[in-house]
Amino acid sequence: MYPSVTPPREVKIGDAAAFAGTTPRAIRHYHQIGLLPEPERGGDGRRRYGYDDMIRLLWIRKMSEAGISLDDMRAAFDEARDIEDVLGRLEETLAAQEADIKRQRAAVQRLRVVGSPLGLLSPLVTGRLSHLPSDALRPSDLDALLVTERILGPLGAAIQASVFITLATDPDLRAEADRLDAADAALDDTVDPHDPQVEELAAQHCAHHKALLQAIEAAGLDADEEKLFEIYDAEASGEEDVQMSAFEAVTKMPYGFSAARTRCMELTAQLLDADLSAGS
Repeated sequence: MYPSVTPPREVKIGDAAAFAGTTPRAIRHYHQIGLLPEPERGGDGRRRYGYDDMIRLLWIRKMSEAGISLDDMRAAFDEARDIEDVLGRLEETLAAQEADIKRQRAAVQRLRVVGSPLGLLSPLVTGRLSHLPSDALRPSDLDALLVTERILGPLGAAIQASVFITLATDPDLRAEADRLDAADAALDDTVDPHDPQVEELAAQHCAHHKALLQAIEAAGLDADEEKLFEIYDAEASGEEDVQMSAFEAVTKMPYGFSAARTRCMELTAQLLDADLSAGS
């Protein structure tokens, strides 16, 4: 024989929350947004919940588990919106979430395989550099690729990877790059932007850039770059779109370069443009 139990006619908010598998705070929120009608209060000033209230709380719990938003729940209860419209938008949201999860899992797998932060960059960039030894790339190389990917997208960073592949495999070019980096760092705020050394350093940067391009071409990396466009169209179309223009991105990325260093960069760009125009 089971003991005789008389169910209560109404329960307090804590008991209602416990039975429905939610919290009193959530129930109060449902009241505030009109998802659950607020019941009358008892003589002690506390809310009391009856059978119909509990049924709605249980349906809210089920719809929440299915991923239906609170706004859509309210519309469904009020029959103000076609349920097919709600379910259609829910399927779109779930599909997007599923795609995000797939990208996240792929990134984790790349991290495991690569064993360095390189695995966090796009598959197009990671694949391009995967044949290099783990210590061939410097943290500053990865930082540069990270910034380029943000500004120009995966394709731009994958093309830039040719530079780091060349530097990783050509000690002389790497040594010259290090020397130029040190010279750039010496262009602090104490250096006059119109000091002759600024123009001289720009000319050295231009010569180094041309040497890099020659090495890239000799190694056949420029041919690989042409293939990147096909690979990007076929495989990387699911990557997150660049969210701002390159110009806008550059203006939001702080570097804190001195006036002398900024002028050196401008002069280098002018020299490279002049060489490009002369060769065309």
